[in-house]
Amino acid sequence: MEFVCRVGTPDGRVVEQVLEAPHEGAARGDLEGRGLHVFEVRQRGWSLASLLERDGRRRPIKDVDFMLFNQELASLLKAGLPLLQALDMMLERQRDPSFRKVLEEIRDRVRSGEELSTAFRAFPDVFPPLYAPTLMAGERSGDLEQVIRRFVRYLQLVIDTRKKVVSALTYPVFLILLALVMLVVMAVVVIPKFEVFYEAMDVELPTPTAILLSTSIFLQNNFWLLAVGLVIGYLAARRWLRTEVGRRLYDRWRLRIPVAGAILHRFSVSEFCRSLGTLLAGGMPLVPSLEVAVDAISNAHLRERMAPVVPAVREGAPFHHSLDQTGVFDDLAIDLVKVGEATGALDEMLVNVSDFFDEEVETRTQRMLSLLEPIMLVIMGVTVCLLLMAMYLPLFSVLGRLE
Repeated sequence: MEFVCRVGTPDGRVVEQVLEAPHEGAARGDLEGRGLHVFEVRQRGWSLASLLERDGRRRPIKDVDFMLFNQELASLLKAGLPLLQALDMMLERQRDPSFRKVLEEIRDRVRSGEELSTAFRAFPDVFPPLYAPTLMAGERSGDLEQVIRRFVRYLQLVIDTRKKVVSALTYPVFLILLALVMLVVMAVVVIPKFEVFYEAMDVELPTPTAILLSTSIFLQNNFWLLAVGLVIGYLAARRWLRTEVGRRLYDRWRLRIPVAGAILHRFSVSEFCRSLGTLLAGGMPLVPSLEVAVDAISNAHLRERMAPVVPAVREGAPFHHSLDQTGVFDDLAIDLVKVGEATGALDEMLVNVSDFFDEEVETRTQRMLSLLEPIMLVIMGVTVCLLLMAMYLPLFSVLGRLE
């Protein structure tokens, strides 16, 4: 049997390996015999259990909780407390059991002699990918407290942008859910009651009414089977999206959605620019900062398109030229990056580019939603009218005969 194993290496990295073994115990013994720390071993396959499991991954820390943690940590370091003592105090104040358990492991790693950045890097599923390199930049510059505060400002901007987008999407999502609930109630509860009425009328049903009634009866008779199928399909799709190929194809499809795709594209570019600007401002060299900033892009398709920038810059190509070759950035952004590269203020210019794209995201989102809301209302109204017409067509036919 094949097992997917998530292990920690002696140098602090967390990796996944595929291992063949007769049973789970043998797989664990083999890994531990190689000096690896075993976090999780699961059988490879697509069973129902594998669909329901979470891949053994730890739950990511909420951005708001993590921002508060960093604010308090920066304050303790500014007050002159040693790092280990500051971590002990943060551990005592932590109420989230999941975060507390991870923080205990980080404290123990630091106490054993590891750097703080290395300790946080051992938990890639829990913390943002940008955080450990940011800490490394602070450790190298000797100004950890200021670097943490800079990361807090970055996280605050990301949280504010997401709040604006979520707030703007709340009403349209509510309309969509309301429409779906209304359609399900009418199809499963209301329309089948008209069947007795139609039989008593003893008339030939018009084609729209017959189709609507057959669909409603089918949904009513197979409701639970369809519900279970939808749940299994959702779980299978979610697991497929966790794969690199699945995530990349899904993100590529999202970018092709009219209007919304352009918004998602700009949001990902803003992520890259703000991440890179934060790292450069913290004192990290360009190439390592690029590696982290590319990995921090949430859209897997754009992340793949941006990957060639790193080797190109490492080989000596101008940064703005490498960005232009990807086709991800527009001409204005390329020009701004070129100016920043020429003047030695690349970090500030990247932040400006990110602010520009954030404003673009907010403006385009508001414009899209201002059109989406009336469109949704029109669709709901037309749908209800069509359903009512299909339900009452036999009655109109009878009344026509009476005349």
